[in-house]
Amino acid sequence: MSLSAYKKTIKATETPRAIERRILSQMNLRLGAHQSEYDATEAGGARLGILAGPLREALNDNVRLWLEFKADLSRPGNTLPPELRAGLLSLAIFVERQTSLVLSGQGTVKALMDVNAPLIAALQTQGSEAA
Repeated sequence: MSLSAYKKTIKATETPRAIERRILSQMNLRLGAHQSEYDATEAGGARLGILAGPLREALNDNVRLWLEFKADLSRPGNTLPPELRAGLLSLAIFVERQTSLVLSGQGTVKALMDVNAPLIAALQTQGSEAA
């Protein structure tokens, strides 16, 4: 089976929640590859040097994902309960602010990973219950 056929099969069989879980897991793997080095380095210029590598792209991709979540959560047709939507919107705003801090050499990457981790677990639980 070709790679493109495999990808089509995944898209056809994966639930939206499974896709969200997979993407969030990939984000945490990418962020985690650089988290220790960045977070252990004192704030300032040395951190900016670390950001010159793949961490910057991982941060940008993570915040873009959260911006997509935020847009979806803000749509009138979103069927999530209002309290859950409000909580997730608050997390999206936190991710935007924390990412800005990290990109300026402040904050921690772990804080971003700590936001993604419980969602990954919750989406895993939802997927297990649906099976």
